[in-house]
Amino acid sequence: MKNEKLLFLETFGCQMNVSDSEKIISMLEGIGYKQTETPSCADMIILNTCCIRAKAEQKLFSYLGKLKGLKKQNKRLIIGLGGCIAQQEGARLLGRFPYLDMVFGTHNLFSVPEMVRAAEKGFRMANVDFLDNEARLDLFPQSEDNGSAARFVTIMQGCDNYCTYCIVPYVRGREISRRSAEIIDEVRQLVDKGVKEITLIGQNVNSYGLKTPGEIDFATLLHKVAAIDGIKRLRFTTSHPKDISESLIACFAELPKLCGHIHLPAQSGSDAVLARMERGYTRSQYLEKVALLKAARPGILITGDMIVGFPGESEDDFQQTLSMMEEVDYTDLFSFVFSVRAETKAAGFPDDLPYPVKLERLNRLQSLQKQVTLKHNKRFAGTLQEVLIEGKSKRGDQLFGRTDGNRMVHCTADHSLVGSLMNLRIVKALQNSLLGELP
Repeated sequence: MKNEKLLFLETFGCQMNVSDSEKIISMLEGIGYKQTETPSCADMIILNTCCIRAKAEQKLFSYLGKLKGLKKQNKRLIIGLGGCIAQQEGARLLGRFPYLDMVFGTHNLFSVPEMVRAAEKGFRMANVDFLDNEARLDLFPQSEDNGSAARFVTIMQGCDNYCTYCIVPYVRGREISRRSAEIIDEVRQLVDKGVKEITLIGQNVNSYGLKTPGEIDFATLLHKVAAIDGIKRLRFTTSHPKDISESLIACFAELPKLCGHIHLPAQSGSDAVLARMERGYTRSQYLEKVALLKAARPGILITGDMIVGFPGESEDDFQQTLSMMEEVDYTDLFSFVFSVRAETKAAGFPDDLPYPVKLERLNRLQSLQKQVTLKHNKRFAGTLQEVLIEGKSKRGDQLFGRTDGNRMVHCTADHSLVGSLMNLRIVKALQNSLLGELP
């Protein structure tokens, strides 16, 4: 059909950004845009951005610079920037990149179709206003069915914790919880369309509903969602360790549909560093939560985040992080060197470590985690695992899916099995994934 317009959307960053991108795609389909995987063919390019770490920001600006050539070739090409960098920089980006047409912040997804219509008429604009509690209906537009068996459902936005290194409260705003009735209604609609796995997402899901008079808490929300007929699997992310409650931990014992995996970022194993980060818990308190989780769901797989080289981190502090990694026995760990983020309290901290010291510690930490991850993966070799087949793998003609414990599995199978829950025999353990086959 000739008037069909093509959208290329590139997502940087976390699962919240992935979820936001799904919503953007759905809304733009409503005004005639179909997704393409080829930016050179697109009528519109949108970059949904992350600014949690300096490297992500640098990568984005480099990417954006390359789009200048495409704009020269196609004057009608619309280029948009959304997400956390857009929220942080706002209208300044329009001055820095004259070929950029629109900038929209983390609270402004609902305005994207209107901004696109304006851009089609030649107008350039930025919309990065934070919305308040009363506007939360606009903050959580629902995404349409995309045929996937696993979907994200946003339950809240923002964070009230203000850890000294973290920019999230400045670019995602304060915590706003979505009404539980809307969440449950969206999950029901998705399940009715064949979705089998739901992941409830927010910057700190543990504090869901606590600021809203009369609203249920997160543990109760999990029980209500798990009770929906047709849902096979339930996940959530991300949990702040200081806010994980005993009632939430108990859900792993009480709800069979709740998958046996939790992402619980520690950021450091040193009490001194945790205090400077203002994380709100000690090493022993974190480990106590881990022990309770393992008791509630034997065999639960735990992943986490670690920051290496925080200002003032000594070699002893770093050794405490390594020892805690071994004690927790993380299945996977996302690790990064500390990078200064403007506006955060840590940006003014003295004793920032030399980059070579940070990098050397990061290499040691990642080397240790690779050994532990491979050990975990080898435990699955020869076992039968229930896998939700999610789609086509990047590994040739294979399909991919995930186990209950969130381990990636690649397999050779008929494409008609996409969307199915299958028992696969694990025939080989790789560094970051598993190979499976139909028994």
